Order: sequence, then structure tokens, then C-alpha cells
Amino acid sequence: MPKRILQGTVTGDQNAQTVTVSVERRFRHPVLKKTIRKSKKYRAHDPKDQFKVGDSVRIQECAPISKTKRWEVIAD
Repeated sequence: MPKRILQGTVTGDQNAQTVTVSVERRFRHPVLKKTIRKSKKYRAHDPKDQFKVGDSVRIQECAPISKTKRWEVIAD
């Protein structure tokens, strides 16, 4: 099974080797036919601490690294 890849913006980089990435998805409401924006935050592994708040990054699924980290940053 292929690993999912998502694109988002770094919203937090306080922890060592970890960044918080906000990923936004857009979809059409089934009844109202209005475009809705929903966002979700993922904690991703950043081994070199190279990404800062505001950077646009791609994250990829990986094996669990810690209690909350299941994603890793792909270097662009």
C-alpha cells in the first residue's frame, strides 16, 4: 500500500526534531453545494530542525516514531 503524502504549512516548531503541520482540505458540501475548508494538524518528524513556522512542506506517512508522530517531513 502506498504511503500518503500531504502538503501543508508549518505552524509550530518548538519541540526538538518535530514540527506541527496544518493541512487544509477543500470539499463541496453534499446538500448546500458550498465549498468548505477544513484543516487538521499533524505532528511530523524533522530530524535536522530545518523547517520554521510559515514554511510550506510535504509530509509522508511512516512507522510510529513517538506517541503522536506518525508522519515525516519530505525535504523539498
